[in-house]
Amino acid sequence: MTRKTREDYTRMFAPDGTVLLHPERPQSKYRPLRAVRNFQKLMKDKEDTAAVFKIFESLPSRDFLPRIAELSLSEKGEDLRRSEPWLPEILDDHVALRRTPKGSLAHAYCDFMEAEGLSAAGLVAESERSGRPKYPDLVEWYINRSRDTHDLFHVLTGYGRDALGEASVLLFTHGQSPSQGHLLIGYAGAANIKKMAKGTKAPVFGAVREAHRTGKGAPPLIAQPIRQLLERPLDEVRAALRIPQPVNYRECHRIWRAEGVDPYNLLASAAPAEPELLAA
Repeated sequence: MTRKTREDYTRMFAPDGTVLLHPERPQSKYRPLRAVRNFQKLMKDKEDTAAVFKIFESLPSRDFLPRIAELSLSEKGEDLRRSEPWLPEILDDHVALRRTPKGSLAHAYCDFMEAEGLSAAGLVAESERSGRPKYPDLVEWYINRSRDTHDLFHVLTGYGRDALGEASVLLFTHGQSPSQGHLLIGYAGAANIKKMAKGTKAPVFGAVREAHRTGKGAPPLIAQPIRQLLERPLDEVRAALRIPQPVNYRECHRIWRAEGVDPYNLLASAAPAEPELLAA
């Protein structure tokens, strides 16, 4: 089968007339050195979300456009665009989400976001700090939906916002939607964690590999009706999406606490080490 060209994607449209790839959208360039520089910024400040977006932009996936076409031009994609055109509006309406039964994914999501002081709108604002221009195409819809489901991944997988939890979520995401950016941040981040926790017996790489396997085995969250999932019991959603308990991640936390280390202050306990990265 002949691989489609960029021009092919600019001639593909959804039934409502939305083009898959806007012809003025710049072609992504493979810029590994830029990715490395932004990864180093991220190691100094794990809250630097703008650096994360720049890493992804610098390491484009060859399968990115085919994945977008497969979902967005399908009947399922059309249903999602019609029923959930803008996820932040749904996810930030905690009053409505709290009306669902106790034990639902919605309640767990609200608990997580409120405890962490986060909002879906805040993640949108962080992504806009990268300065990425917007285009009226299906690529924009797919990118936004990928971004807006990130914190749902935390809730569904059980990975926290500590350094290991973030690395694990990104490798889970790679299992769902492969990109070198996820691999870089996930595995190089795990290597940095291992360096800083010198002598630890915690299975750091076991934890991120487990997350990677889980992501590969779970159906893509981006293709799921989020509004419907939010109404269902959390355990039921995890079972349906084949997401088991994060055994190795929890074991890392148990061991670190036994070793006198706070998992949530692991990287703050010493100056960030320079990551050993593959040559560009």
